Amino acid sequence: MEEPTAQAWLVATPGQPRVMGILNITPDSFSDGGCFTRPDVALRHAEAMIRAGATLIDIGGESTRPGARPVSAQQELDRVAPLVEVLGRYPGITVSVDTSTPLVMRETAALGAGLINDVRALRREGALEAAVDTGLPVCLMHMQGEPECMQQAPVYADVTGEVSRFLAERAEACVDAGISRKNILLDPGFGFGKTLAHNLKLFRDLPRLGALGYPLLVGVSRKSLVGQALGRPVESRLYGSLALAALAVVYGARIIRVHDVAETLDVVRMVSAVQQAG
Repeated sequence: MEEPTAQAWLVATPGQPRVMGILNITPDSFSDGGCFTRPDVALRHAEAMIRAGATLIDIGGESTRPGARPVSAQQELDRVAPLVEVLGRYPGITVSVDTSTPLVMRETAALGAGLINDVRALRREGALEAAVDTGLPVCLMHMQGEPECMQQAPVYADVTGEVSRFLAERAEACVDAGISRKNILLDPGFGFGKTLAHNLKLFRDLPRLGALGYPLLVGVSRKSLVGQALGRPVESRLYGSLALAALAVVYGARIIRVHDVAETLDVVRMVSAVQQAG
């Protein structure tokens, strides 16, 4: 099997981080649930994010917001497959599929997906085997509990240490199963089974997670940690999200996953320009 086209940027290389645009094909996502359930509307939104500078589009068919309930594998596949098939043909664009479901991994890989982005870190039954079979790069995320209950009083003795150990263990499980180290990304999982204090501490400690040796993906766009820290509703969290995007770049993140692509890309370019000044 040929190497995925995403290989060149999945490995941590010099240059500015990539911006990943979020495309939720769900009725119940926390920020944009119900906005893009029609394929034509979803495609127009994806194209708008691409024009704004996104080089990755992350397509999700199952909401993982706090309190969300699972959907069937077929329902999830029916939501995401048409968009993956179309966007997978776009030159210079990597289609990421936000899924924990083996069937969705296999089918979307055949349709042109270039990355598996799993909030459960390939722990669902059959997911690791499916990911290996696709040959695609994977992003492993930390989550304490499941979406239905993850925000019900999460507890850590050492949030950074525990998240770091979990991600290191999952990465080793992937390597042992046959996934190349250069095909692994890590996501700390901000907002997934973590209080505001946990999220802020974990964010400040991003360099410690980067020391694991894998590229980091950071997704904090419009999340509750921004709302809690600033006292802002979802629709008023842009500036807080941009501040965290800037810090994520400074702390070494390689991919920034966002709703607001154009604004975030300006932040990424500006921070990168300063970092690369001679």
